Amino acid sequence: MPQHPVAPLPAPRVLTQPMAMELMTPDAAVPIETTISYTSRDPHALSIVFHLLGDPPVTWRVDREMVLTGALTPTGAGEVHLRPAPDGGLLLRLGPAGHCAMVRCDQDRLARLVRDTFLLVPQGTEERHIDWQPLLASLRR
Repeated sequence: MPQHPVAPLPAPRVLTQPMAMELMTPDAAVPIETTISYTSRDPHALSIVFHLLGDPPVTWRVDREMVLTGALTPTGAGEVHLRPAPDGGLLLRLGPAGHCAMVRCDQDRLARLVRDTFLLVPQGTEERHIDWQPLLASLRR
């Protein structure tokens, strides 16, 4: 089978930003520190790392377009749901129904970060940034 030439991947580009969020409990909003990161090698998603006191960090992956949609209207499926908060924030429900966490963040700040990801990897060009070689190699085995 002939091999097709593979275009070189663009250099990886990364954004990382700390962001304070709040874990919403029935009694209070508990501050929680997070780090949000984006890499052009995984161009569709943001990683949100929750830094928990005394526990290992917890990482959730969230679709970058879902964040923008969730700022306007409820969206999501499975274990990730987003919706605008009445106070202008953004609510993220993470986890299965009945065992989930509700987290609130600054909608404008997160939206700015997501817009910056689209400057690094414009919509429609995501596939050019993914290194498909490991997957292809595993399929050949």
